[in-house]
Formats: sequence, structure tokens, C-alpha cells
Amino acid sequence: MRILVLNWRDLAHPAAGGAEVYTEQVLRRWVAAGHEVTLFAAAVAGRPAVETVDGYRVIRAGSRFTVYREARRWWDRCGRGNFDVVIDETNTVPFMAHEWVDDGTRTVALVHQTCEEIWHHNAPPVVAHLGRLALEPRWLHRLAAAPVLAVSESTRDALARFGAQDVTVVPEGYEPPVLTKPVVKEERPTVVFCGRMVSYKRPWDVLRAVAIARRELPDLQLWMIGGGPLLNKLRAARPAGVEFFGRVSEGVKHDLMARAHVHVSTSVREGWGLVVTEAAALGTPTIAYDVPGLRDSTLAAGGVVVPPSPDALARWLSDLLPTWQQRPFAPVPFGGAHSWDDVATQLLSAVDEHARAA
Repeated sequence: MRILVLNWRDLAHPAAGGAEVYTEQVLRRWVAAGHEVTLFAAAVAGRPAVETVDGYRVIRAGSRFTVYREARRWWDRCGRGNFDVVIDETNTVPFMAHEWVDDGTRTVALVHQTCEEIWHHNAPPVVAHLGRLALEPRWLHRLAAAPVLAVSESTRDALARFGAQDVTVVPEGYEPPVLTKPVVKEERPTVVFCGRMVSYKRPWDVLRAVAIARRELPDLQLWMIGGGPLLNKLRAARPAGVEFFGRVSEGVKHDLMARAHVHVSTSVREGWGLVVTEAAALGTPTIAYDVPGLRDSTLAAGGVVVPPSPDALARWLSDLLPTWQQRPFAPVPFGGAHSWDDVATQLLSAVDEHARAA
């Protein structure tokens, strides 16, 4: 097939995240299988407007806010008649390709997560209320007219609340790291948190939960991995037993995660929660807040979900950590996710099925 993927970022973008890793892993496998693939994304400083990456073509134009307009303009100039299917990869704002792809080419949306509560953590109050109550509902109601692929049951359920009826769940993928030496768990009971130090990840909850749990486990230690705008404030308020590592290399991150006895995740919501998958593949179980996305990845990885409060997290840490310290958690194949080969195959099958049905 000739496939066009629309995503506001590609992997070269400085704000690239899990969705872009997913895209890159899938697209290079589709090219290797003989498909012709083009990715349209926003411009990146220092990178060309047209580039071949791992066999697929990347077209870059526009900014975070104008990439949607530029995609439509590019389609009018260069895209019409040259593709068999268009994938609208949605990161909060859809491209609405099903409304302007007008040459009979079939379209399908790919949604990693909805934003919803995250608006109130990432935007000023007026913008947050506008986005949460007006903009995102309007975008998703419009997107509901297209067939949609979602990367978790939670995302499917969220989309259904906005009117989507034709939603297929496709798997998340992960490639476990190859550790160069055996990992030995810490002697002290150890908790690890890995994520950006931003409001919607709720790192303050982690500090409070560990401080409470230390009343029963006085030698408990917490490792906080990740950079972000809250890092300095968190460091300044650091309670006993907490160490901040900031942003680290993948090798250091995997070593720390593997040596810990339990990983915690406290986000407001996620599309899946890839860090949970990473920890499980390294033999470290997760206690996570019972919220969309995290419940999917945590239960798939054999972890535990708890009510979203520091008190509940502290109780479960106190109860479970001594057990996991005595009987280490076995690594979970692919961390409860799928191999990228499997993801690429299943996603292409779902795209093809929707394209044929259109």
C-alpha cells in the first residue's frame, strides 16, 4: 500500500515522545515489508523539509499550531491521487483528514490518548477550561465520524464517550533492553519513579506517599528519575530517603529501574504508560494510580492499581514492598506489551481492514 501518516511531530522533533517512538518503529517495518510510506510532520530546526528516514519519507512543514493547515495544503498540492490510505495520528488535535481527503482515498485515525484532565495541568486556567469543555469535545465529536484505532481499552472507552462507535484497539509495543551484566536488587527497600517532573505526572504525590510509608519502612529509599520544570522545586523540598537523578541516559535509567523493588506511577492519565512496561520487562513491578492508560499497562504487566491518592499509594507500598523485596518479581516478556513486529503486523491489518470497508 501507499500510506500517508499525519503526526504533528516526528522522532527528530525535540518534543518527541512515546507516540513518535511508536510511529517510527511501525513505519520502518512497513517499509521493510514493501509498503511505500510517507510521514507528514511539523518542521524541525536544523532538519530538511524532505528527508528519508529508515526507508520512509518525512515531509516537514508548519509549527505546533500550523502543521494541520500545512498538511491540508500539501495534500492539495502533492498528495491527492498518490495514496491508498491516510492515517490521522491524533495527539490532542486531530488533522480531520476524513473531512478534506476528497479523492476517494480511505482514512483512519490513530489515537494514543485523550487529553481531558491534563488540560488543567498543562494550560492556564482560561485556556484549560476552554480546551477541556469546548475544544477537545468538539474535535473528538468530529473525529468520531471516522474509523478509529486506539492503543488501549481506556482510550477506546474515552473516545466512545465522545461519540466514536467504530473503534478498534491495537497493541502497544516494546523492545526490552539487553542488559550487559546481571542486576542485583538493592539491599534497602527501594522505590523508583521515572517520568518528567511536570504537574500531570503528580511527582509531589510520590514524595508524600513515600514519606508516609517510611513510618512503617524507615529505611525505604526513593529514586526520582527525570528532568522537567518542577525538578528544582522538588529537590528543594526533598524529604529524607529521596534522591533525584534528573534526566539520565537509557542505560542508567534501566539500571536504576532494574535495581529497585517497585516502580510507582501517578499520572493523571496516560495513553498506555510505557514506563510501566519498561519496569516490568526489567523485573520491577508497578503500583500505579487507577486511571486511564495506567490501569491498562499496569494490569497487563502484573502490577497493582490503587485509588489515586498518596495515602492509598503509601498503604500499598507498605504492604507489598516487603514481599517483593523477599521474592523478586520475574521479568515480564515485553513488559506486558507486544513485540514491535507484532504491533506493526496487527496495526497494518487493522488499517487495511478499515480501508477495505470504507
